[in-house]
Amino acid sequence: MTTVNPTRDEILTQLRNILAQSFDLAPERITLEAHLFTDLDLDSIDAVELAIQLQEITGRRVKAEEFKHVRTVADVVEAVHQMLQAR
Repeated sequence: MTTVNPTRDEILTQLRNILAQSFDLAPERITLEAHLFTDLDLDSIDAVELAIQLQEITGRRVKAEEFKHVRTVADVVEAVHQMLQAR
């Protein structure tokens, strides 16, 4: 992330780019309400890859408990936002 405390919209934009490029998804499919597994067809290996990429943009190791309840794109945005606020 380029800003110290990015907004949720900025996080969503970055996340949309990551998901579109890494998992060959159409950006219009990546909405806040989209479920990672059922709507975007990600699997557990994809989730690990996403976590690694989130580490790169947050500068923090993604802990399993931080993403235990993540199911939607909105959940990811909120989790990343919380991680960045905690730095």
